[in-house]
Amino acid sequence: MANPGRLGRSMARTAGRLLGLVRSSPRPRPRAASPAPDLDYRPRDDGRPDPGEVVWAWVPYDEGDGRGKDRPVLVIGRRGEQLLGLMLSSQDHDRDAADEARRGRVWTEVGSGAWDSRGRPSEVRLDRLLLLDPSTVRREGAALDRARFDRVVAEARRVQGW
Repeated sequence: MANPGRLGRSMARTAGRLLGLVRSSPRPRPRAASPAPDLDYRPRDDGRPDPGEVVWAWVPYDEGDGRGKDRPVLVIGRRGEQLLGLMLSSQDHDRDAADEARRGRVWTEVGSGAWDSRGRPSEVRLDRLLLLDPSTVRREGAALDRARFDRVVAEARRVQGW
C-alpha cells in the first residue's frame, strides 16, 4: 500500500495545479509586452468617445467588490478596440495627500469643464488606468483642450511607465 502522507501531498499538488495555486514549472515565464497604447488627441463631435473627451462610464470602486458608480472619465487613448481612460473626481485630494500617497494614488488637477454641471475643478487619477468598451460609455461630457490633455498624458506616461 502507498504511503498515505506521500499520497496526500501528491493529491494536494495535483489539486493545486488544477486550481492554479501551484506552478508546474519552477520559474514563471516572461510575459509578452502589451502593445503601446495609441494616445493621440482626437476629439470629434460625432457622438462617439474619442481621446481628449470626458465621457461618463461605470467605474468600479477600488475594493473590487462589484460596487462602483457612474462618473466622468477622460479618454486618453485606445488599445485595440478598447478605450483607455482616467477617472475624474471633484474631490480635492490635496487635503489628504499623505493618505493618497500611502495608498499609491496619484492625482493631478485638470480644472473645470462642462463635464461638471456645477463648474467645480476636477482632478484626474493617474495611477489607475481604466479599459472601457466604447459601448459602455453613457454620454459625452466635453473635450479637454489640447494643452491640458498633453499635460495629463505626459504625467500618465510617467506614472504608468510607458
